Amino acid sequence: MKARTAFLVLLTAGVVGSAAWLVFFSPVLGVRSIEIVGNLTVPSERIEQQAGVADLHPLATVNLADVETRVLGIRQLASAKVDRVWPGTLKIEVVERRPVAAVQAGDKVAIVDGQGVVIELKPAAPPMLPLLKVDRPQQGDPAMMAALKVIEAVPDEVAAKVRQVRAGTAEGVTLTLSDGRTVIWGGPDRPEEKGRILSSLLKSERSVTLYDVSSPDVVTLK
Repeated sequence: MKARTAFLVLLTAGVVGSAAWLVFFSPVLGVRSIEIVGNLTVPSERIEQQAGVADLHPLATVNLADVETRVLGIRQLASAKVDRVWPGTLKIEVVERRPVAAVQAGDKVAIVDGQGVVIELKPAAPPMLPLLKVDRPQQGDPAMMAALKVIEAVPDEVAAKVRQVRAGTAEGVTLTLSDGRTVIWGGPDRPEEKGRILSSLLKSERSVTLYDVSSPDVVTLK
């Protein structure tokens, strides 16, 4: 009886040991493919290379947090989530940063997102993005952050016409439209009201050259 028990213990240990070896050390359950989800402009090959996971590396021992950190080294990405999909796939789900404005940076133009993060540098500003002018063009600057909030709050039908955004202070954001008209928006407060009023005025008051919606309760036209 004792011999039988000892045999069963050894057999169980052997099975457990084999299973552990299969999962944690063997290439049998290694990474055979990497699935990239959510990327629109960043090539999957670049994300996979940045992930730095070798083929057939045991899937169970991949440090997911480390992979996420490496992938986020790509400035165009705002977030990354890494998961194991058994038996041999590493899934990387990313969210790309959305370009909001262009900021002059020497002889280049910095493309920034809504948080003021520089996504990339370009020789010239893309035509679909407004040129942002602030005294201190850096992430966290109150005037810059206010201007970015305003850009994101402007109604779509107006956003397509905005060519330049100027912010001397966080409460002094001004928009210049493609036809030369000027909009004094003020601070980032009450964006829905300002946007609704501005959209209506641009349609009904076409001869006006300046729209001041900084205080939605008292709108000024010139």
